[in-house]
Amino acid sequence: MNILRKRVFAFVCAINFIFLSILCRVFYIQVIWGDQLQAKAIDQWTRELPVIAQRGIITDRNGVTLVSNADCYTVFIRARSVINAEKVAKALSETLGVDYNSLYKKISSSSSSEITVKRRVEKSLIDKLCEYSLNGVYFAPDNTRYYPYGDLLCKVLGYTSSDGSGQTGIEKEYEDYLKGYNGEILYQADLIGKDLQGATAKYLPATDGLNIKLTIDYEIQRICDSVMEKAYEKYTPKSASVLVLDPSCGQILALSEYPCYDLNQIPRDDISLLNKLSRCSLIVDSYEPGSTFKVLTAAANIEEYLKGNKNAFSLDYVFNSNRYRVVDGRKIKCWSTHAGGKHSNENLALALNNSCNPCFVDIALSLGKEKMYEYVKAFGYGQVTGVDFGGEAIGMLLPESALKNGDVARIGFGQSIAVTPIQLACATAAAVNGGVYYEPYFVSEIYDEHGNVAQKIMPKAVRRVISEQASKILAGYLEDVVSNGSGKQAFIEGYKVGGKTGTAQKFENGVLSQGKYVMSFVGFFPSDNPKYLALAIVDEPVNGQYGSTVAAPLVKEIFDGIINCKNL
Repeated sequence: MNILRKRVFAFVCAINFIFLSILCRVFYIQVIWGDQLQAKAIDQWTRELPVIAQRGIITDRNGVTLVSNADCYTVFIRARSVINAEKVAKALSETLGVDYNSLYKKISSSSSSEITVKRRVEKSLIDKLCEYSLNGVYFAPDNTRYYPYGDLLCKVLGYTSSDGSGQTGIEKEYEDYLKGYNGEILYQADLIGKDLQGATAKYLPATDGLNIKLTIDYEIQRICDSVMEKAYEKYTPKSASVLVLDPSCGQILALSEYPCYDLNQIPRDDISLLNKLSRCSLIVDSYEPGSTFKVLTAAANIEEYLKGNKNAFSLDYVFNSNRYRVVDGRKIKCWSTHAGGKHSNENLALALNNSCNPCFVDIALSLGKEKMYEYVKAFGYGQVTGVDFGGEAIGMLLPESALKNGDVARIGFGQSIAVTPIQLACATAAAVNGGVYYEPYFVSEIYDEHGNVAQKIMPKAVRRVISEQASKILAGYLEDVVSNGSGKQAFIEGYKVGGKTGTAQKFENGVLSQGKYVMSFVGFFPSDNPKYLALAIVDEPVNGQYGSTVAAPLVKEIFDGIINCKNL
């Protein structure tokens, strides 16, 4: 009897185990695996055509469209739905200019669900194809970018690849916002992919990309482009470029570089040329700044003097008028011969006016490498600015532990250090805007087609670098540089313009290259409350002598243009 009970019990357990196993399997198939199996079934019994999402447009700060989408389409064939392959191949060949034999072969022998015939087809050609009533031929909106102003802002906007994704510039940096999400048109089909008679298509709409508003001002950009183009023609340099930003918040108002190229005619067949033309050197390249860097040295001295640092020179201190200083047994000379006593009785203000190298050597050595590097790093050198643009360089900053007196001395007047132009522009802005370093940026707003704002980017104050008092004093000195000193070719009657010139000899293969210079000028106005700052750089100008004679007039012309177009 006990044996019988045990057998019955074992049998019941086995039945329960089998039932539970079946129940678990059903649960797994229905609940856990259900979506995947359903997707496979839909895929087996349907064929889909993509509905391409429209890429977001890009505008300037005032709504001027800088990047839009062309009205074009992609042409597809679903081979198994084609009734007359010869008719279809002939019509597409004649209308779209594709090879008849190749297309006919694909239609006749293709096992794929769809064939892409041609992308970026104009609407007029699509209208013509519709007249043929071709079975198995379908059209979908394409995503082709159109740049209304051709080469305007080409280094910043960037371009897209053949499949419509961002490859460079803002197009790449904000790809996730601009691209949108594709939809589908689903057709019911049999096992071999042929459309079922009487079946209706299901439309899954695309989600278009978001639009982007830049901080760029179209009018200022146009002014800068015109000035840089003329400078490129006049001096035939390797490049002529300018960056304009608002020192009070870090917004980039214009960025222009020559040579440039038309974004509607990208030289994709010459990768080397394309990489060269699309490179935004103001952000991704470094150079030795020369005398424009003296703004930092002056700022450091003024701030430390106001703090009571005994190693800083007073604002009335008269520097030694010798043309050179001897540091570690080597002479460091001034650019000027000091003939006629021009550089005698110089205090800090006059040292900036005359751009006298020995005075800034004295300041750097007196403050010492630790204090100098404290300011170098506070002003953003040796690190990225954080601008919303890919590939930003960090420049070249020697390790503090490796610095010798000669290095410190040269850093004081802009040698033995490499910076990016955007670093220099942001550092100068911080020195004259009241002493606050702002992160630069290109995009101010991201919004949808209905104007609903998805994200608003606000100015970002990173840190205070000098006091408001020190900044005010320095801005006054730099205004005098333009009124009475080396930057007088940037002077505009009736306007408070400040600035600093720079002429830097280029290094090649580790040595100074004779006759090759980078000439620059960084200017701002109004000097007592700056709203515009421009850094102009001309690389290896022919027949150009100094930053004061080549770059300063370019900034003056840009500021004149801003004053006129903004009715300031």
